[in-house]
This record gives sequence, structure tokens and C-alpha cells, in this order.
Amino acid sequence: MMAFSSDREIERIGIGLLERSLPKPEWTHAAHFAAALWLLRHKPDVLEHDGIGSIIRAYNAATGTANTDSSGYHETITAASMRAAAAFLASHGGRTPLHIVANDLLASPFGHSNWLLAYWSGAALFSLTARRGWLEPDVAPLPF
Repeated sequence: MMAFSSDREIERIGIGLLERSLPKPEWTHAAHFAAALWLLRHKPDVLEHDGIGSIIRAYNAATGTANTDSSGYHETITAASMRAAAAFLASHGGRTPLHIVANDLLASPFGHSNWLLAYWSGAALFSLTARRGWLEPDVAPLPF
């Protein structure tokens, strides 16, 4: 699956997330990973300072998505996805164009929106505990 044809597309998503200007319909599974890769490579200081949770919560609020106990930001899903993105980025080296890294990630099992269910049961992953904080996988350990 080739979702991206240039690093410019990846950058637009990353900046759109930070500036809270990315149209909500464009905030897809692929866009989540694109933004993660861009932030990890180009804005690690922002991640360190603000944290991905603050960035996503602010974006959600700006686009009309409430961050509640049943919608919006989900800590375990986000943290696991950031780990997957970081592992793919590291495996490709610092010179590989991000759109290639993103396309490789999306072509892998992590590219499927239900990839987390290989590591967490639905009950655990969609629990309030997992939404509010990191919950260790209960089916299999993460491979990274």
C-alpha cells in the first residue's frame, strides 16, 4: 500500500497537527503514523516538551473532538503507535525519505487499524485504564 508519494505530504500532516489546521477528515490511521514519523525526525524537542498527548488533545479540541473517557485521546494506543513509528524510523536510518518509511510501515501489519489487537484483548485495549494511561499488552509483548 502506497499512501504517500512525497515527504512534503508527511510534513503537511505534521505541521497541520501542530498548528491544529489539518482538516479532521484527513486525520486518518495513515496520517497518525505520518505525523508520528515527522515529529520523531523533525520535532523531537516538541515531543519532549509538550508530549504527544498534549499535542493530540489540543488538535482534537480544535477540531471538535472531545477528549473524554469514551472519545478522543487514548494513551495506550498513542504510546504503542509512537513506539511502532520510532522502531520503523530507526530501522530505516536517518537518510531514508519519510514517505518511504511511512509507506513501509503502512504496508506492514502495523498498517492495519486493528494491529493493536494482536497484543491487547479488546476488553483491555478499550478499557478506561488503557485510555487514561499506559497499559501493558495482555495478549503478546510488543515486538519493539
